[in-house]
Amino acid sequence: MSVRVLLRDYPHRAIALVTSTHVLIFRHSPASTELRPNGSNTSIQSQNSSIAARCMVEFSLLGSTDLSDYRSLSSLPIQGTLGLITISNDIFICLVSGASRVATVRPGETVQRIHAVEFHCLNRSEYDHVLNDDVNPYHTDSIAEDGFNHRHREPILEHPCLALKRLLSGGTFYYSVDFDLTSRLQDRSVDASTYDTDNHDNGLLWNSYMIEPLIKFRSRLSLHERDELDSSRILTSAIRGFVQTIAVPSSASPIKAARFGLPATLTLISRLSCRRAGTRFNSRGIDDDGNVANFVETETVFWHPSGLCFSYAQIRGSVPVFWEQATNILPGQQKIQVTRSPEATQPAFDKHFERLEIDYGAIHILNLLSETKPGEVDLSARYRYHVAHSSLNNTIEKGASSERQLLKETEYDFHAETKGPGGYEAASMIRRLIEDSADGFAYYMSEEIEEVPDSGKQNEDRVLHRSIVVLQQEGIFRTNCLDCLDRTNLIQTIISQMAIEIFLSHRGERAAADFWMRHSSLWADNGDSLSKIYAGTGALKTSFTRHGKMSLAGAFADFRKSATRAYVNNFEDKGRQNTMDMLLGRLVGQAPVHLYDPINDFVNSELNRRAHEYSSSRQISIWVGTFNLNGRTSGINSDLSAWLCPDVDASQQNPEIVAVGFQEIVELSPQQIMSTDPARRQSWETAVKRTLNENARKSGSEEYILLRSGQLVGAALSIFVRVSVLGDIKNVEGSVKKTGMSGVAGNKGAVAIRMDYASTRLCFVTAHLAAGFANYEERNRDYRTINHGLRFQRNRSIEDHDTIIWLGDFNYRIGLGDEKVRNLIQKGDLDTLYQNDQLNLQMVAGLTFPFYSEARITFMPTYKFDNGTDEYDTSEKARIPAWCDRILRKGTNLRQITYQTANLRFSDHRPVFGTFHCVVSVVNESLKDTLSHEIYNRRRVDVGGSTANANIEDTDDEDLIGYDSISPGLPPASSDRRKWWLDNGMLCYNNIQSMSNYLGLPARSDIKGPSDTQIPNPQRPSNPFVPTSEPDWVEKTGALPPVAHMAMQSTNQTGSGKQLPPPFGTLNTSVTSLPPNAKNVSNGQLDGASSFSPTSSSVSLPASTSQHTLRKAGPPIPKKPALLRSPSSQSSSFTMDIKETAATRAAQRAPTVKVEFPPPPRRSGTMESRQSLYDQGAPLATRPKTLQKPRPISEDESPPLPPRRSKSSTQRQPDLLDERDDALESMSAWRTLQPQ
Repeated sequence: MSVRVLLRDYPHRAIALVTSTHVLIFRHSPASTELRPNGSNTSIQSQNSSIAARCMVEFSLLGSTDLSDYRSLSSLPIQGTLGLITISNDIFICLVSGASRVATVRPGETVQRIHAVEFHCLNRSEYDHVLNDDVNPYHTDSIAEDGFNHRHREPILEHPCLALKRLLSGGTFYYSVDFDLTSRLQDRSVDASTYDTDNHDNGLLWNSYMIEPLIKFRSRLSLHERDELDSSRILTSAIRGFVQTIAVPSSASPIKAARFGLPATLTLISRLSCRRAGTRFNSRGIDDDGNVANFVETETVFWHPSGLCFSYAQIRGSVPVFWEQATNILPGQQKIQVTRSPEATQPAFDKHFERLEIDYGAIHILNLLSETKPGEVDLSARYRYHVAHSSLNNTIEKGASSERQLLKETEYDFHAETKGPGGYEAASMIRRLIEDSADGFAYYMSEEIEEVPDSGKQNEDRVLHRSIVVLQQEGIFRTNCLDCLDRTNLIQTIISQMAIEIFLSHRGERAAADFWMRHSSLWADNGDSLSKIYAGTGALKTSFTRHGKMSLAGAFADFRKSATRAYVNNFEDKGRQNTMDMLLGRLVGQAPVHLYDPINDFVNSELNRRAHEYSSSRQISIWVGTFNLNGRTSGINSDLSAWLCPDVDASQQNPEIVAVGFQEIVELSPQQIMSTDPARRQSWETAVKRTLNENARKSGSEEYILLRSGQLVGAALSIFVRVSVLGDIKNVEGSVKKTGMSGVAGNKGAVAIRMDYASTRLCFVTAHLAAGFANYEERNRDYRTINHGLRFQRNRSIEDHDTIIWLGDFNYRIGLGDEKVRNLIQKGDLDTLYQNDQLNLQMVAGLTFPFYSEARITFMPTYKFDNGTDEYDTSEKARIPAWCDRILRKGTNLRQITYQTANLRFSDHRPVFGTFHCVVSVVNESLKDTLSHEIYNRRRVDVGGSTANANIEDTDDEDLIGYDSISPGLPPASSDRRKWWLDNGMLCYNNIQSMSNYLGLPARSDIKGPSDTQIPNPQRPSNPFVPTSEPDWVEKTGALPPVAHMAMQSTNQTGSGKQLPPPFGTLNTSVTSLPPNAKNVSNGQLDGASSFSPTSSSVSLPASTSQHTLRKAGPPIPKKPALLRSPSSQSSSFTMDIKETAATRAAQRAPTVKVEFPPPPRRSGTMESRQSLYDQGAPLATRPKTLQKPRPISEDESPPLPPRRSKSSTQRQPDLLDERDDALESMSAWRTLQPQ
């Protein structure tokens, strides 16, 4: 889908990306790049010195958007946008203007290669045509006859994004709008419709820095708007590396299928990591986060028209130690320097391989460095040291062979091995060194199956074509040389060929020479592309990779490439490195662009807060069963209905989901434990499905289909669902985790399948843990390994689900002797057996399965029986009976109904099953959309013209940027221009039915009383922690405005005043009439002050106000006394009043609140009088108001301090240094405030 680019210059510069149905508009906010000394603004800034530029964005329907003021900016349609970037305070949007299809991995999964991009500035027009103008660098038009340029020319403006344009247009970037190109086939969901932009691996996404603001904006949209934005294909996620597909005609295809005449496809995808991206000599080794230079994941994919799909992945990366290499014009003279000690390197080394183990499983290292070159020898020695001390191998038992290690290393001196007459053909001898690991790692394979839900109707419209996973890759090869280019690419070609040969041999097929020639050509092109990215030239040795032999022309080509590399590495790599860092946002001071949508952002937060209004719950039934088959196949044709369709309550019959777990589905022989054979599992799945559907037909219910299955050698998990619930299930994923032989072998481990049922996340895990009576600690470790190490897409773990069910052979035993256990079984004493059950004891101690629950066990131990009988083991080993087969659950929405066993005798275990009721959350999308539109329309009225497509010159952009509320329901923070409590109530009356009646009123609380006739009790203390007998609500006693009791300090008609907040709340308050002789303060003069005594100071506050008053009166302001009495005065008084306003005039006719303000304590010249003033025990009336006669001073007391100035009998005006006791005397009745 092509996209048009439109531009509007006035009143605000805006760029619109227009599709056939929608439009995405960006508008820069000028105030966003300015530093404003506003407290609210600076408080939300990050600690970084760089300030993120801010833009307003709007995504809307094309029909509802006015684009009349826009003009075309680009002459050609674009394919999408790579994101936004800031350069020198200018914001640029990067658009893909040229791309071509280079690969089709599977039908409907295409890949495009980028060969042209455009950068358009959002805030300046100077660069509109600079980047695309074809400027002649030779100024021949201004050269005179004498050959000199006499005319002054202005220098051509260089576009700031020119280097980025060259980098992105170089043909090394790829994207797909159909699937997640950053994930290998095994890690992607089988359901192609579940492609989600949020699931990208940022370590492989090269435009993650630029696209991140758009991804965050997308996540804030509603579900249907998110789907519309995805379908518009505007957002583009790009990788860097190599992608190409070669068609394989049916005549050359290794898979022979007579009824398919379409060609097969062979695809190669190389994904270069961006976490330690750089050029050859600027990026070497490892960093402290465990990222290595030139890390590439390469995947070989073969797809056949029959629906068969094969995938195999391998990785390359720099030697994971801290080392550097200086540039030198002479090839081979660059010295290698290891920069850290082994002890300082080991943590980063462990981080690197622990991450690889989680992502890929066991790792086999192929080190191709030389054993004779000094620098490479040092690197190999350090590599060897860190592998030996790796945390992945510390759990290996002493004396264990290298085949049982999670991290294994093979050193292969490529140059020495290919130095002989055989040349590079001798490199194929590496096969014998890695063939065991290649067999054990297996490969990914999926098949397309056809299912008819109703076997009685062969209607083609009801045939379901679904893809199921048959095998999964369980380990990976990590190959490296010095640069991880030439030698590495050749060895990886051989490994890829080995994997395909193993895949074909399992199917009894062989590939012709024509097929291998196409395979080699792909790998040669891959080597050239990766080498150009890292070293600046094509790869060496591609002549042999492409044709299978080294020619003279190929040797000359390698010499020319080596010389070119020396030039590029010495003179161009610095600039290339700087451009890469700019693209990835790693330059000092770089900050990502912040996008905001004042409408949709608010709508999304409100929808999350009000989720209960459009969400509901539904109860579904789940059947879960586990069975250790002991490698037997005799039961495939047996009647399994006693286990799969038990006689349970009607509500538990025909459940929506059936989860079946098998253990030891094949015999766990030494030959079997390293690989997985899916044939046996498929046979059992057929038997299970047959039993389920036969029972469904008998009961008149709908049939079941296989949703997904997974297998790890002998452990298998299959999920069946009813046809009608397929529409409620999405995001189905599977994963496996080995624990046998410390994680190398698959004889022990787990298989997990997760899904989203409506809005509830379900996870099923079947596990086969370590055997042995006394190995309960190892079983605990197996659980922790599985729970921590098993990962789904986006690094989602088992614990990241709402409902989790574990089932399988956990192998926990009963800690009693054989005779004791058998006697208790005969007596039916299950309680004593369960009290000694290892799993029960370990769970109670918190050592395994924390927070999981198990239903009460009411059946006999399920292990170990003689095959075909109900007798426990009678062999010489006489194994103690135990409950090995268990089902555990976790989730507040899950309730177990039954927990029983079935009497199937063809194995030495008995199958166990459980039925559950699960409450899933269901979202009513239509109700959610209705609510969304309601909130949207109200928010649009509030925001007005402050949108990305605003057509007014003066907007409040700066007041809508970043001022989000700290909690849902609260107003946003204020700014310089917008204060939520002064916004005429526009943003404060969300719950008022008729807003027009209250416009202009101040902000108020929207708390409602128990009834319309009740208001908050004004008699309650303002301090909520003070004990009081006053009720919270009282009945209205007069006609008050709707918000009067919330906006004013009002009183009711009973005459009792409202208690003021501390410290005044501790004083005596009463309601009195305004003194008739009291007058208001005017021009600073006090009148009628004598009517107020010091012991009855008062403040008159209005009790009510008129309905026409827009603002309430301000709080009273205490006034300092204008004059002080003479020293002889025994008392003085002062008054505080309020300036005359309309509110106070109205208050003269209404009751007022009189607050007593006691004066502060008087200071005296004697200790006795001073103490008497501070005596809190005496009442106010008995306290002295004049100075008392000094008492005689005893010998033990020191005399009081003399006054600073002696008093003269001659009267004079008071001096500034005189003690003015007259002021204190007037406050003699005051007392100090004491804490309550």
